[in-house]
Amino acid sequence: MSITVFIDGAAGTTGLEIAERLSGRDEISLLILDDERRKDASARRDAFHAADFAILCLPDDAAREAVALAEGAKVRIIDASTAHRVADGWTYGFPEVVGHEAVAHADRVSNPGCYSTGFIALIAPLVKAGLLPADWPYTCNAVSGYSGGGKALIERFEQDGDIAWRGYALQLGHKHVPEMQARCGLAIAPLFAPAVIPAHRGMVVEVPLPLSAMKGAGTPEAMREWLANFYASSPVVHMGRDPGSELLLRKAREPGDRLELHVFASDDGSQARLVAMLDNLGKGASGAAVQSLNLMAGLPETAGLRL
Repeated sequence: MSITVFIDGAAGTTGLEIAERLSGRDEISLLILDDERRKDASARRDAFHAADFAILCLPDDAAREAVALAEGAKVRIIDASTAHRVADGWTYGFPEVVGHEAVAHADRVSNPGCYSTGFIALIAPLVKAGLLPADWPYTCNAVSGYSGGGKALIERFEQDGDIAWRGYALQLGHKHVPEMQARCGLAIAPLFAPAVIPAHRGMVVEVPLPLSAMKGAGTPEAMREWLANFYASSPVVHMGRDPGSELLLRKAREPGDRLELHVFASDDGSQARLVAMLDNLGKGASGAAVQSLNLMAGLPETAGLRL
């Protein structure tokens, strides 16, 4: 018996990648509105009431509108926007951190942000274990492929071959910061410095740690061991192998749904760099949504994922 999945916003980058991961699966029947009906409120409402599951690939305001359209339906919703990531009544769709059972039994799931996925994967387990303090003013530096910015940014990068680096959120207050703080249990919002580079996909998220100044912080070895044990059973999140003297993010990165973590440190252990590498369109967006859908529908967790 198959389940029916409605992708609201299927024409966007995230929606297209989700549809690709779900297509050809006998246990899933996709419900996608054509161009003439995809913005029609009545057609969308009917789709919500006809589907078992809905995945929202929409801007924040449109996602809130979609939830209102689905009111009264039995449909279970995964929202890939920022709208509900710290909202009451929504389960955060990061099963490795919040628990697989929590996601599996949820009716409303908010997909994590791409940058947030890397930061939370590194920091949340270490804070919870007492290996990092919850009251430290963390900084997070990150670069992403331009595909995460949607069609307008994709077009800008592909038409202007002179862009080498695009720093943004220069006034701070990036939309991922609230979930980064909340999901890691931090007393102080992290200072987040994101940038976009001329690669279609791929992402590196880094958290530098001046350990000698951090009262009560664990050693780099203890952090590495804890993260390895914490994610030992995960088919998606892994500790990366020692890359030697450099870590590379290639322009021609293949699509993938894995999340790779690293702990680098100075010889004396006084400083460390926590690094996460992922596909911003994979575990950072579409892959995460499909993983949550699989759990919610009682299907194999990694079905349709590229691992």
